[in-house]
Amino acid sequence: MEWYIKVLKNYTEFEGRARRKEYWMFTLVNLLIVMGLQAVLFMVAGMNPESSLGLLLSGILGIYSLGVFIPSLAVGVRRLHDTGRSGWWLLISLVPVIGFIVLLVFLVQDSQAGSNRYGSNPKGIETAVA
Repeated sequence: MEWYIKVLKNYTEFEGRARRKEYWMFTLVNLLIVMGLQAVLFMVAGMNPESSLGLLLSGILGIYSLGVFIPSLAVGVRRLHDTGRSGWWLLISLVPVIGFIVLLVFLVQDSQAGSNRYGSNPKGIETAVA
């Protein structure tokens, strides 16, 4: 949960680098929250999603999704920076199927060793210069 809160606190920080753990823990907690909200919505609203309670829960889910949109982009950009890529690579996800696969490969790669143009290694491991 600390990784999730860390990302929310740095919601406007598009510079720097983010470790894999930071990115994937945020993504996991975010996914669990969305799935929980959707499960409650389904159980409560059930067959009548247009009931006032169903609309309220849908609104809460929509507000939550909007609330984590910018932090999700920021941590994604920082994660790509950690692999030595520009944050603009997030746009490749707009290409159907192939774009998602390419972006997923980028996001699971290990950190670029040492410092890169986006900052120092967030793992604290610097390569020795020979």
